[in-house]
Amino acid sequence: MGVSIILVRTSDLYSREVINIHDGRKLGLVVDVDIDLDNGRLNAIVVPGLKGMFSIFGRNEDVVIPWEKIKRIGYDVILVEQPPPPPLTS
Repeated sequence: MGVSIILVRTSDLYSREVINIHDGRKLGLVVDVDIDLDNGRLNAIVVPGLKGMFSIFGRNEDVVIPWEKIKRIGYDVILVEQPPPPPLTS
């Protein structure tokens, strides 16, 4: 079985939906990337944090997904393995 490789520009990542293969959740679109400029490697992608019940004016901190958790970069989605968020406490 061969390995297929697609080359993408970092600007192309911003239009891709991020899906968690752990539970099938849509995590949102990529809002930022972390690149190691010295080595030319992608360290992580960043997606928006989830809105909580009490966050009326904004959202929680963005979620950084390290390269090791990115399982596949497709033409229109990025599949990641991210643990589920902790339950909300009241």
